[in-house]
Amino acid sequence: MIKSLLIANRGEIACRIIRTARRMGIRTIAIYSQADAQALHVRMADEAHLVGPAPASESYLRTGRILAIAKQCGADAVHPGYGFLSENADFAELTQDAGMIFVGPPPSAIRAMGLKDKAKEIMSKAGVPVVPGYHGTNQDDTFLKRKAYEIGYPTLIKAVAGGGGKGMRKVAKALEFDDALAAARREAKNAFGNDDVLIERFVQSPRHIEVQIFGDSHGNVVHLNERDCSLQRRHQKVIEEAPAPGMSAQVRAAMGKAACEAARAVNYEGAGTVEFIVDGADGLSEDGFFFMEMNTRLQVEHPVTEMVTGIDLVEWQLRIAAGEKLPLAQDEISLQGHAFEARIYAEDVAAGFLPSTGTVIAAEFGTASAGLRVDAGVEAGDEISAYYDPMIAKLIVHGPDRVTALEQMHNALGNTVIAGPKTNIAFLSALCAHKGFAAGQFDTGLIDENIDTLVHGSMVDAPVLACGVAALLDQQSAHIVSNNASADNPWTARDAFQVAGERCISRDFLLDGKVENVAIRYQGATPLISQDGETFVDADGTCAFHRSGNRVYVLRDGHQWVFQPYEWELQAENGSHDGAVSVPMHGRIISVTVVDGDCVEAGDILFSVEAMKMEHAVLAPRDGVVRNLAIAIGDQAEDGAIAMQVEAPEGAEN
Repeated sequence: MIKSLLIANRGEIACRIIRTARRMGIRTIAIYSQADAQALHVRMADEAHLVGPAPASESYLRTGRILAIAKQCGADAVHPGYGFLSENADFAELTQDAGMIFVGPPPSAIRAMGLKDKAKEIMSKAGVPVVPGYHGTNQDDTFLKRKAYEIGYPTLIKAVAGGGGKGMRKVAKALEFDDALAAARREAKNAFGNDDVLIERFVQSPRHIEVQIFGDSHGNVVHLNERDCSLQRRHQKVIEEAPAPGMSAQVRAAMGKAACEAARAVNYEGAGTVEFIVDGADGLSEDGFFFMEMNTRLQVEHPVTEMVTGIDLVEWQLRIAAGEKLPLAQDEISLQGHAFEARIYAEDVAAGFLPSTGTVIAAEFGTASAGLRVDAGVEAGDEISAYYDPMIAKLIVHGPDRVTALEQMHNALGNTVIAGPKTNIAFLSALCAHKGFAAGQFDTGLIDENIDTLVHGSMVDAPVLACGVAALLDQQSAHIVSNNASADNPWTARDAFQVAGERCISRDFLLDGKVENVAIRYQGATPLISQDGETFVDADGTCAFHRSGNRVYVLRDGHQWVFQPYEWELQAENGSHDGAVSVPMHGRIISVTVVDGDCVEAGDILFSVEAMKMEHAVLAPRDGVVRNLAIAIGDQAEDGAIAMQVEAPEGAEN
């Protein structure tokens, strides 16, 4: 059995692997970048070692450095988790050459499934159904366009390498093909260094259903049933479930058999996932599913399979890697109840799902119950870095049926409080409440088709304003007292004392960075807060708040508002911010298209910032002249930092 395990990953998945390894009595070794020195996975492991600077290319992707640490620590095996090096055949081979176990499939299986066109050729020969299309090597544009015509529109252009929806374009008609092909090639080249594509028929009302498989070194292969991953945004999974809604025993058996044949075709060992695109227009059928790709690693959504089968997939991975046989035969694997997983990300949904960074001020995940599991990679006090994937945690629920489990998920999200970075909790709650999803009537287009109703701004109503201002007043009073001002001073006391008449003050404050004003009157010790003639109090108790420094974070239903005192002195010192253009998120400046003195028009690109695998272009807010440029390519810029000003041209009105 493996006695010592190095985990070549970080965050939530590293913590997940550590928990199982610890239960099995296996010593765990973590690696970390400089940005992750205080991360949760570092604190949980038996020992941890610095692997390099913050960028993944200089830390979590440094194969030589990682394996040197593994050898130095006497590791028997290396677990790659998911992402980073998990599907890197060269890394798997180097691990084995160094005399250690790679907890994953053989390098040959990783290579065979690494390119979509080659994988589909293998699957087709193995009798696994594939989507009709062209998967060959001829990459001539005119030839591909002719193939698209033969397949029939709508059609799908897909990069042969990589994943995550990059290099993928749906083409509705022939007139759109040339532009779509060029765009897909550019994106694929930038993301994977390979601009080869394949052409496939576009499946109507597509469902994304995948089958979890396991193989061992003794020739045994089983499947652990299916997961439905159709709730996606930009081809990224958001909520997953098991089993798939509408799945019959006959279709499950057919998909499971096809998945096992796929595994046998490449002599698969360990955990893998065979992904199918399913025609959901008229319900699920035995001839309506097609092989998409095979992920040769553990999936992010593996916990829903664990919940409905009672099997610890990481334990199976470790046992199989150590040479053991599969613990169960196919007829011994049962399916009990229903499970959902929701991925909580640090992102500003209302701003177009931009990554959100910073310190986690508070982290409370749901309410402890028998049907709830939390796989988290952070705790209160941890930092969400701009360098890596923005996942904070996964909420997983299990119930006796789909209706009950979905209700449990909705409740768990409602009881989850995360202060600091903005999150997608409200978005996830809106998805759980969507009638089509609740009824099991959905496909991969549900989010895009309903984005306007699923994403809505956080309304600042009376309870929110009352809660935030009252908490801010408490904080400011505490600050005054802590700085040796007299608690009995009538000008700072929070009661009705005044030389003559009722005490009433006007206060400016910042609400999500914008200046607001309220009038505050005291009756006894209770402040009455008024704005625009309306007086209100936090009467319904629906808001929670957390303090950090001079900030108050007010939270309700997954939304967050940040209250701060307004510092007139700071504004005077910095001068007017008229026309200021700020950095929208903490990240690296990857392009600057202007210099001081340039004339720009509203909508022109000024600069681009990269964070958490996303690139965001910042546009000119108005016509004007660039002044006070404060950024350069390569800079690490803070969220909200002033990058430049766009001054109105002379003679123009502000």
